[in-house]
Amino acid sequence: MPQIPNSIDLIGYADRWSARPGETISFKVSSRSAEPYRARLVRVISGDPNPNGPGIKEVPLAADFEGTWPSRAQDAELGSYARIRDAHLRPEPVTVSATIWPTLPGREEQGIVSWLDKSGGAALFLDGERGASVRIATARGVETVSVGKPLRARAWYRVFASIDPRSDTVRVGQLAVHPIGMVDDTGNASQPVSALMPGGSGEIFIGAVGGETVSGHFNGKIESPAIVRGADQTNAGTIGQASSRDEVIADWDFSLDIPSLRVIDTGPNGWHGELVNLPARAMKGSNWSGREHCWRHAPTEYGAIHFHEDDLSDCGWETDFTYTVPTGLQSGAYAVRLACGEHEDTIPFFVLPPRGPRRTPICVLIPTFTYTVYGNYARGVTNDAYRARASEWGAPKATPDDHQEYGLSTYNFHTDGSGICFASHRRPVLNLRPTFLSYVDPRGSGLRHFPADTHLLDWLEANGYEYDLVTDHDLHREGYELISSYRVVLTPSHPEYQTTNTLDALRRHLDEGGRLMYLGGNGFYWRVALSDAAPGVVEIRRGEGGIRAWAAEPGEYYNALDGEFGGLWRRNDRPPQQLVGVGFSGQGPFVGSYYVRKPGADDPRAAWIFEGVPDHTLGDFGLSGGGAAGFELDRVDFRLGSPPNTIVLATSAAHDDTFMVVPEEHLTHLMTWPGEPPEDLIRSDMAFFGTGRGGAVFSVGSITFCGSLSHNGYDNNISRITKNVLDRFLDAAPFET
Repeated sequence: MPQIPNSIDLIGYADRWSARPGETISFKVSSRSAEPYRARLVRVISGDPNPNGPGIKEVPLAADFEGTWPSRAQDAELGSYARIRDAHLRPEPVTVSATIWPTLPGREEQGIVSWLDKSGGAALFLDGERGASVRIATARGVETVSVGKPLRARAWYRVFASIDPRSDTVRVGQLAVHPIGMVDDTGNASQPVSALMPGGSGEIFIGAVGGETVSGHFNGKIESPAIVRGADQTNAGTIGQASSRDEVIADWDFSLDIPSLRVIDTGPNGWHGELVNLPARAMKGSNWSGREHCWRHAPTEYGAIHFHEDDLSDCGWETDFTYTVPTGLQSGAYAVRLACGEHEDTIPFFVLPPRGPRRTPICVLIPTFTYTVYGNYARGVTNDAYRARASEWGAPKATPDDHQEYGLSTYNFHTDGSGICFASHRRPVLNLRPTFLSYVDPRGSGLRHFPADTHLLDWLEANGYEYDLVTDHDLHREGYELISSYRVVLTPSHPEYQTTNTLDALRRHLDEGGRLMYLGGNGFYWRVALSDAAPGVVEIRRGEGGIRAWAAEPGEYYNALDGEFGGLWRRNDRPPQQLVGVGFSGQGPFVGSYYVRKPGADDPRAAWIFEGVPDHTLGDFGLSGGGAAGFELDRVDFRLGSPPNTIVLATSAAHDDTFMVVPEEHLTHLMTWPGEPPEDLIRSDMAFFGTGRGGAVFSVGSITFCGSLSHNGYDNNISRITKNVLDRFLDAAPFET
């Protein structure tokens, strides 16, 4: 696809989510103005621009980068490919070939294997209705030869181009691996082309045509690209295959080193390459038998890479300024405020406490995996009403609906219709801004993720609690030791995405007597993968079951980055109920309802939670959908692992027929997995249970819960319940279990 120009006047990003005192964060900015822009530091307490809420609360702070910086435009280059450097081809007869699975075969100019540049060379590419084509440099310019037959979408083909500078002949062909009767999609074409210049400058592209700004990106899978000596290696059954290893020039095997960004050449020259913009690996190839679904068990059947014209893993912008977190800076949420004329942007980041003894027993776990996975989610909501509200409230006007030049979310699709399985924070993420509106919420603010999570930070500040922040990324990297000295860990609204490391750390926190307050909904639901080979990237395979924005292809449920089985944690026998007592059960529109108090609220083991709360109806108010129990709902289920001593304190009510049960609960159109009527599974359970060694868990099972904390000046039943729990969890006395 043509590169989408960056049309946002002022935008930026940070190279990392968080830092400790003494560590440095780099900020990358694009400003299209001729004037310098200004930068300053703020501590973020509340990011809700709704005038009916607590309002935007920020504390300005001095920073060494504060001041003006020269403007310069920086753009993102979308599209994935493999680049091989210093691969010099001699002017001899060669055949270049590959097996391909095109997903947009009607799109023109899609490079398969190319070394075409100003000095010469050739490109095997897909050219829409003309099918497999070869473009070859000559002394008179560039000439093209095409088969002239379109390819089918999502079907395997062997394609080749044979170039013979000795006889001035060029041949190109395509062969359907699994022919379909009455479909004429196999053939070849030959044409005399004089004064051939097949050498090139020594740079080979796989999945793109190339160029100074790389273009001509391929959409679909490429498998077994190779270059061999000789122009007669084009028989139908042996396209591009050398009869002896002496004839091999390059033979790239994508089934090797799958978790890395390297492509391995098994030929004699060792022309190894590097993947750019992270195309999808661990993709099943043309030889996939279905006998194994894990690529680690049958790597030779996973020798394909899926390239996309809109992949993006790292913008790679130059750094404008850095910030070394000073000693003594309070742990919390921070942001760099940028301004240039009428244009503004805000880049958030998080400051961890210094290593060593903690100053507070409270830790808030910021769900940066979820932020990354939802990054630049184009929801299709940017209409006139949205723009009017954003303008009225002073919220950011740029949305992923209107600006897709920085890639989209794993909740969106690639242009070829395949699901986006990688997301990165090393790019501008428009919906991460503190005051960003996700919806026009007629009953509240319409916030999701980081802006919504400031509802909890604001409540902690308003009630005088000291707290530290750590992120998912930090917990994944450092494990249990990061949170070992905290008595209480709190989650905000939506900790949906987790790795094995983060779940293990939280499990150990509870096993060692720690307390956990899960103040959100649909948490601990999907398994994701990270790798040092792809900094800033989170991988999600949307495998069997679950409410999914898209479904992974059969046989492609295992992560490429870590080789683990992706999909729901429930499919990995770690449903959320095992950790926090509740798990995702139902979902509806962004509407909040309320809880109804249950008999468990009067259980002597939990009655203290409702001290000073005589109300039967709880949370029929709030800034998130108008109520504390809404949008995505979690329930207790003992069969799924809710501890037997779990007490249901309250259950949500009054969800209308727009709410649906999550698909993994359905066995048939009549029967659900737990055997309850579907409508009974649409509920949020507020729950409590004690663990061994004095630990405990309090869960609310609703994404909209924290939006109710500030109602009526923080004096309400949801705020009181939360304060009762936090105060008791801070008390070292054990719980009656």
